[in-house]
Amino acid sequence: MKAPLRAVLFVAALVLAALPALADDASTIELFKGAGRSAQYFDTAYGYAVFPNIGKAGFLVGIARGEGHVSANGEALGETTMSQISAGFQLGAEDYSEIIFFQNQSALEDFTSGNFEFGANANVTAVTASASGSAGTSGARGSASGGEHDAANGGIYYKGMAVFVITRGGLMFEASIAGQKFSYKPATPGSY
Repeated sequence: MKAPLRAVLFVAALVLAALPALADDASTIELFKGAGRSAQYFDTAYGYAVFPNIGKAGFLVGIARGEGHVSANGEALGETTMSQISAGFQLGAEDYSEIIFFQNQSALEDFTSGNFEFGANANVTAVTASASGSAGTSGARGSASGGEHDAANGGIYYKGMAVFVITRGGLMFEASIAGQKFSYKPATPGSY
């Protein structure tokens, strides 16, 4: 591709990564509660981290970023940020929501211990319909989604965590290697 198109895609990636959350935690949680298999995890999980909006864009090199909150036993514990850099064939931009369920206190402590990482993935996404699969240090998973309210998920606990994603919009063609990194900051008294 020509340099001007790469520059436009790079700027789009920066804009997407810098966008403030367009959805809130409550509406995102309601989406996941109505999204097939992820709904059952709300009854059994020790806690979760929810990311209402993660912006992702790329052309050969891609970036993604999103901010969220960590909760356990009905209590807000702190804030988390997801960052991702990927390399490989990719073109486009997308917005998605992600939730990570913690099976037990140990899994929650692993996630909130500082800088936590998930392994590599490969996926294909078109507008609000998507299909994805991944394998890496976080295990294997797969999912398919026809839209926000009828998403079918294939998540299972691996090392005490289960991850679900709902694509909100965009168009992303991708066959890349990426890893998600998470930072965590405990809540200060009265911040929620």
